[in-house]
Amino acid sequence: MSESKVRGVVHLVEETKTYGQKGFQKRMVVLEQDKGSFTNYVPVEFTRDGCDLADGLNKGDEVEITYRLNGRRWQKDANSEVKFFVNLEAMSFQTVSGGSTGASGSPNDAFAEAVEEDDAPF
Repeated sequence: MSESKVRGVVHLVEETKTYGQKGFQKRMVVLEQDKGSFTNYVPVEFTRDGCDLADGLNKGDEVEITYRLNGRRWQKDANSEVKFFVNLEAMSFQTVSGGSTGASGSPNDAFAEAVEEDDAPF
């Protein structure tokens, strides 16, 4: 896994959602990037204890998020199509401009411990 950074304006901060019997938690934050002729929307996920870090984000803040790139293979059953997913797991963030104060943290490696759900391909 590699760590990188993405910068943009906070477009959306979702509420924390809980999945599975072990209570895996994630919270999506969407960054908006103006690319001239189009707008790019980048979803970044805060997981487990890191979900609380997103409390420091407000719509309209310009932020730089350090993330880890993760990929997953998912198949509902042996006869179904195999699908692959990629996500950006937030590790920390810094506010560049806006009303909130930057924060940082290190959420757990939740995907390695997450319960496999038959109907939840994440």
